[in-house]
Amino acid sequence: MNSRRAQVAKYVIADVAGAALAWTLFWAYRKLELEPLKLGIAVPLEWDANYFKGLFLVPLFWFGLYTAIGGYRDVFRRHRTKELGQTLLVTTIGVLVIFFVLLLDDQVPSTRYHYRSFIALFILHFGITFPLRFLITSATVRKVHDRRIGFNTVLVGGNERALAVYQEIEGMPKSPGNRFIGFLNVNGGDQQLAGVLPRLGKWHDLRSVIAQHGIEEVIIAVDSTEHEHMSRIMNELEGTAARIKVIPDMYDILSGSVKMTSIFGTPLIEVNPEIMPAWQFSLKRVIDIAISVVALIVLSPMLLIIAAAVKWSGPGPIFFRQQRIGKHGLPFFIYKFRSMVNDAERNGPQLSSETDPRITPIGRWLRRTRMDELPQFWNVLKGDMSLVGPRPERQHFIDAIMELAPHYRHLHKVRPGITSWGQVKFGYAENVEQMVRRLKYDILYIENMSLAVDLKILAYTVLIVMKGDGK
Repeated sequence: MNSRRAQVAKYVIADVAGAALAWTLFWAYRKLELEPLKLGIAVPLEWDANYFKGLFLVPLFWFGLYTAIGGYRDVFRRHRTKELGQTLLVTTIGVLVIFFVLLLDDQVPSTRYHYRSFIALFILHFGITFPLRFLITSATVRKVHDRRIGFNTVLVGGNERALAVYQEIEGMPKSPGNRFIGFLNVNGGDQQLAGVLPRLGKWHDLRSVIAQHGIEEVIIAVDSTEHEHMSRIMNELEGTAARIKVIPDMYDILSGSVKMTSIFGTPLIEVNPEIMPAWQFSLKRVIDIAISVVALIVLSPMLLIIAAAVKWSGPGPIFFRQQRIGKHGLPFFIYKFRSMVNDAERNGPQLSSETDPRITPIGRWLRRTRMDELPQFWNVLKGDMSLVGPRPERQHFIDAIMELAPHYRHLHKVRPGITSWGQVKFGYAENVEQMVRRLKYDILYIENMSLAVDLKILAYTVLIVMKGDGK
């Protein structure tokens, strides 16, 4: 952990120092080269208050941008081509923002002045920042190749394929970074690795082995045609932080499933750990906060009216508070307008239906228009939920769902949402079987997450609210 923090600190110092130097040189360039063109006279190089203000704010802006884009994630797994592409992207975005915010309103004799300002800032920032990042990344790559940095790895399967991939990786002159801790067999015949690596248990011990040995990477060495074993192993790995790689067969290679990231590396299928790019996750969170703040302010009169109607509908609190399970399986309290009679679950957890007698008259309208969900904008602001994501469930029903569909655990990859693809398609589930049917759409959402998909789901949710035909 400390070494990771030190590595992140190297990138942060390089980015902040590089941004400060680029800003200083850009300030001098504007004073000595551009302003004489605008004014027609020589301009002395002065370091005024605007320079020092920029010297503080501009590096801070670049630090925030690199954080949002994922520039400080997986600091030991970065490679030089990715560094080049990411730095180009961040520089382009950052220079555009600085140009439009700070430079575009300058009084200039011609547009050439703007072009020269933009190009100069771009060249200075990229020309200083990229070499610094490149040097840090290159040093890290060399340490990985020389086996001075390694990632604790286990093999799932002890067959000939597992032995072959172990021998191939260990025999590479430039290590890909795998430090093998042991193996877990899938069936009794998987013992080819015995005597070469320690046997740490069977595949269903994966979660405890990962926690006990600090495993960062899991290589699955069963045939991809063994769907039953593969699905069970993948479900067992869900929710862990370990990277997952699968040894491909010839069908996987011919179908284009194998994507190489290293010319000298062993061909493996990596299960993509990133649901969305880091910048989209950051932007998604910004959108969540912005819309929630606006909604709570703009809808405050409606919230007061609904609160009064709920209070008038019968004895009991205005808001319904209940524990749900959120991201990473962590519990939180969800808030809704009460739509049922007080103490509706005195006989234990129950799901509702359209004809449920526990629902109050005002509650029936609230559920049909989804207005009962409005207090969850507060959950979004707190960070428990997102605007769009799988609907959170109670642990009681999660246990029932897991018996029929163990892959429900995939839903805990992301924050739960006020609305979801499954909610739009099915509305409120009336039984566990409907929950399992709705699960398919939530899994599809997670595997296809993007801001564009979120916007579509929000649009359909608004239509449901306007029509009042929610189930």
